[in-house]
Amino acid sequence: MNVCRIIVIGCPGSGKSTFARRLAVLTGIPLYPLDLIYHRPDRTTVPREVFDGRLEAIMCTESWIIDGNYQRTLENRIEHCDKVFLFDLPTEVCLAGAKARIGVPRPDMPWYEDELDPGFEGFIKEFRDSRLPQIYKLLEKHSGKDVTVFRSREEADGYLFGL
Repeated sequence: MNVCRIIVIGCPGSGKSTFARRLAVLTGIPLYPLDLIYHRPDRTTVPREVFDGRLEAIMCTESWIIDGNYQRTLENRIEHCDKVFLFDLPTEVCLAGAKARIGVPRPDMPWYEDELDPGFEGFIKEFRDSRLPQIYKLLEKHSGKDVTVFRSREEADGYLFGL
């Protein structure tokens, strides 16, 4: 892979973090999950300025994979990246993915869920209508970027298999 700055975005539960971890292993490019930058182990979050400073420091490095949406900073990450992987999977698949990780420790989060938070479930259910159109508009605005859209986990697996 000749690109060095990659973002992996899409609905929670779509498989983007699993893909990003596997991509990092296959390419040797450092992985930065935004959830680890934003969330503290005690389930609080860092101030916006701290998050933005950490993100900027990462984007100033030569190579990175940044996993996560965080819509407020998405355009900045698109501007700085070479490659975008977008997971555009059905809502039911994303909900099942989020439910499957309940009670399971994850390397991309400082804690694990013991239940699916109703607000988070609502976010997943609304993602296709509320967030995805904004993402596609940003990608259209930055049409010179190399974008790969996955509509299934099998497509993502096939991409990794081809590396």
